[in-house]
Amino acid sequence: MKLRIKFRKYGPIRFIGHLDVMRFFQKAIRRAQLDVAYTQGFSPHQIMSFAAPLGVGLESNGEYMDIEVHSLISCEDVRNRLNAVSAPGIEIVSVKILPEEAGNAMASVAAASYTVRFREGRGPHFEVASALEAFLSTEEIWYTKESKKGSRQVDLKPGIYEICWQENAFHMLVDASSAGNIKPIQIVEALFAQQNETLLENALLVTREDTFTDIGKDGSRKLVSLDHIGICDIGKENYESKDCNQ
Repeated sequence: MKLRIKFRKYGPIRFIGHLDVMRFFQKAIRRAQLDVAYTQGFSPHQIMSFAAPLGVGLESNGEYMDIEVHSLISCEDVRNRLNAVSAPGIEIVSVKILPEEAGNAMASVAAASYTVRFREGRGPHFEVASALEAFLSTEEIWYTKESKKGSRQVDLKPGIYEICWQENAFHMLVDASSAGNIKPIQIVEALFAQQNETLLENALLVTREDTFTDIGKDGSRKLVSLDHIGICDIGKENYESKDCNQ
């Protein structure tokens, strides 16, 4: 039986890297005495996968992990057990039973939503709302991506699904798939470059609000939260879609 676990990561623990978060959950699952499934072979390990590893220093209200269990009392029981043995800064929000045909969390990721704020004294010298309007009116938004293999120019525009400036923060929905993953800092840096400014180091406070999968057909995009795939408990279906414009 496959379970999808949604959790928050906030506070000082946001500086803990993905591998340490994975090891934390392996220990938490054992302490919670869940009937977790293990791989076969010489070195068995818990069957789990994470949706999209979160960058160090980012907070999140919508992280996802899939595990397999042999049995459970209820999804609420799993949530309560994990929260009882969790650490400050990691909170289990929900647990869902996945249908057998559901893809794993990592393979399902299509987009992510973020709230991005400026640290005090590190904001721009230009008027953000009007600059953003001009920024989005361009046909292409070029950005130089650096990697171990060198640098390459990518067009960010197709991967920016929604973005607005409200209450002194960017609210954005962007491509988070393996093929076109866009980071919020790349968008803000490109906006600053268009205004002939340079984004100051460590200027942004980034919170990932949720992670989405695409259930659209015939080339049409229909994004729903990963939390909306599955059932709350046996016999209680919950396939309701989340409107990304809300």
